[in-house]
Amino acid sequence: MSCDLEGIAVRHFLGASIHAATMTQATKICREAIITRRRVMVGVVNVGKLVQMRDDDFLRASVLGSDLVLADGLPVVWASRILGEPLPERVAGIDLFVELLRLANDEGFSGYFLGAKQEVLDEMLRRIERDYPNFRCAGSRNGYFDDSESEQIAEAIRKANPDLLFVGISTPKKEYFLQQFGDSMGVPVCHGVGGSFDVLAGVTRRAPLLLQRLGLEWFFRFAQEPGRMWKRYLVTNSAFITMLAREWFQNKRA
Repeated sequence: MSCDLEGIAVRHFLGASIHAATMTQATKICREAIITRRRVMVGVVNVGKLVQMRDDDFLRASVLGSDLVLADGLPVVWASRILGEPLPERVAGIDLFVELLRLANDEGFSGYFLGAKQEVLDEMLRRIERDYPNFRCAGSRNGYFDDSESEQIAEAIRKANPDLLFVGISTPKKEYFLQQFGDSMGVPVCHGVGGSFDVLAGVTRRAPLLLQRLGLEWFFRFAQEPGRMWKRYLVTNSAFITMLAREWFQNKRA
């Protein structure tokens, strides 16, 4: 049974339904899910995922089937306001990840980590043990596995019985995994955190706070890997602007 989100408004735009929740509200919802043992599947959407969801029906169903869907990027928040469906703030997946680690440390909750390379996972766990000494690690597994192993991994997570599951695998694989096994694992809070394991392990640098506030984290990543990222961002950002303009004009005509 999923967690009750009564009182949290839902905004509908760009083909998505996103909860108008703040970080404080999202953290509280996750805490209540752990205490009551009622599941909350957390989904996050950014520009790239909104664009992918147009052409991937299963990804779209997986994301929008989450119990709590949050705006992971400032451009999504800005778009919501332009289209008259305002979200209160950005709730980045990595920031919620850190908040949940703090919560678990304060209240003695346990967590399981699935994702990243083994050496990255090991380093992240070492840092978590140092920074959150009261956090209980129920188990971990790297993110390099064949689809045929997914059911076995889900069963191992079920047996570990964690309060929180953090899935550090890229889109859409993490959404597929959580959609397929979210119910059977019996974990109160499941949160797909993408590349956050690399950041917490110190392998990848996050954009400075000023760039985060300006909605330019994508540009920071592009500056680090321009040869690999330019085409992705050109195509994705152009598609997003087109989506936004089309919906704005449709709303104006209506």
